Amino acid sequence: MRRCAILSEGKEISVLQEGAGEDLVFLHGYLSSKESFTCQIKYFAKYYRVTAFDFIGFGKSAPLTEAWSVGDYAAFTERLLPQLGVREGARLIAHSFGGRVALKLLSERPKQFARALLVGCAGIPPQRGFSYRCRVRAYRIAKKLAPRFAEKNFGSPEYRTLSPVMRESYKKIVNEDLTPCLEKICARTLYVFGEKDTATPLCMAEKLVQGTRGSALVVMPGCGHFCFCEDPARFNAIAREFFR
Repeated sequence: MRRCAILSEGKEISVLQEGAGEDLVFLHGYLSSKESFTCQIKYFAKYYRVTAFDFIGFGKSAPLTEAWSVGDYAAFTERLLPQLGVREGARLIAHSFGGRVALKLLSERPKQFARALLVGCAGIPPQRGFSYRCRVRAYRIAKKLAPRFAEKNFGSPEYRTLSPVMRESYKKIVNEDLTPCLEKICARTLYVFGEKDTATPLCMAEKLVQGTRGSALVVMPGCGHFCFCEDPARFNAIAREFFR
């Protein structure tokens, strides 16, 4: 196993590479890291050359210095992969926010990945009710009148833990609808979702499958958003079969 920190465009990136053969890339979720895939890395390094890295702003990589969008993360990843020796036609496993980045890459760089497994993939806007719209309106009013109060009392618990620059990035990320990317995806794509996932519920999975030509959906019973951690043996078997 090779763990290292490399410089890419002046930014330090924490990288893990293990195994040999065809390339398999992992893209982690928001506020997570490459270590979330520990069970998958150990398993798939027997069959592939595995590459996993921490996105800028997460894990052991450099912090964000400006607010990045999904497109910024995708463009940086596109430039980073050749530097890490990842060839075109690789396989991909991406989780949640990593799935957002993957949707961009798959739609804009069709030759980079031959097969993609997107688990708990984000990027489809959730259905919003009247109470949510009222809360957004209240936040906008509060932000004008009392910015500190607004930042402290509105938004998800996840959002409130972020630094100012990460908050701006977070807003860019979650407010982008990636539905237009789906019709441009050519790679064989498999969506895997936990039956009890509340962060990215099954209604989102169904829209992803409907919009992605030739894709399929596997639902893991009894699992939530981190189904690949909750039931790694089952998840690895699903991925192994798909990649074969």
